[in-house]
Amino acid sequence: MVSAGTFSTKLPCTASHEGCGEVVALGSSVKDFRKGDRVMAGIPYHLCGHCTDCLGPEEFKHYCPNLEGHLGVTTHGAFAEYMLADARQSSRIPDKVTYETAAPMACAGITIWGGLVNADLKAGETVALVGAGGGLGHLGCQFARALGLQVVGIDARDQGLDLARNSGAHVVIDARIGKEKVVEEVNKITDGKGVDSALTISDAPDAAALACAITKMHGTMIQIARPPEVSVPFHELIFRDIRIHGSLISPRLKSESIRMLDFVAEHGITVKTNPFFGLKEIPHMVDLAHSGKMAGKGVVIVDDDEIRKEKERRGIA
Repeated sequence: MVSAGTFSTKLPCTASHEGCGEVVALGSSVKDFRKGDRVMAGIPYHLCGHCTDCLGPEEFKHYCPNLEGHLGVTTHGAFAEYMLADARQSSRIPDKVTYETAAPMACAGITIWGGLVNADLKAGETVALVGAGGGLGHLGCQFARALGLQVVGIDARDQGLDLARNSGAHVVIDARIGKEKVVEEVNKITDGKGVDSALTISDAPDAAALACAITKMHGTMIQIARPPEVSVPFHELIFRDIRIHGSLISPRLKSESIRMLDFVAEHGITVKTNPFFGLKEIPHMVDLAHSGKMAGKGVVIVDDDEIRKEKERRGIA
């Protein structure tokens, strides 16, 4: 979206909104961190502190319209040897969580976690992820299952279906069989009512409509994907009372980031990564991502020494 001009990003701008690393310097007002801490950088940078969202409920603060930027989107990000991050939005990484796992959590992880938070489901209820076999989706499958939810993974790629299945989806459905048949399959496993909530992660033009169609009457579809337009037949809204809730990163961003990372450590959540070593490898990673053949997340390891030290701390040769 940045390269397409969606955010009117002023160039040059260093990319990557998913960053983590070791603290090497602190601002004079930072009290919660110290040098040497392992930190996941939060995406929002310098909220204004005086707008309606900043002064309102905690779950809306990250919507601040006057913030200085979003890391890697409208201000410099993590594809660099050093980066600036806002301490108020960043979180300490638990010892059990590696950098390679923590970096994708800065956006993919916290965004799908935030979608589940907004869905507000209880253990035993059913959630569907439309686009379950991508970077966000495979994390969503793991999170949802560990939260005690029944997980339906839907994807339209063979590798995506395999990843969703291997990430804990109880049922996997191939979207290529068509909307009507997908609805039939979902109804078979939900006693005809549909899932309690569906999360739309796919940018496919018909993904939102499919997500609404498999959601129970009066249920909520969480829209996370950002296609140019979100198209849903009127009968889903009018005659089935499906509510659509847009989800940006996560409500209560700071506290939910901490909660998510602790959850990752406790439940052994893993990230399917495609590691690339060194900043010079970024073009190759981008090419793989654009090819549609990347399963999971691309990760650039900037500093091999940090990974080595991390392994030593964890007792891994």
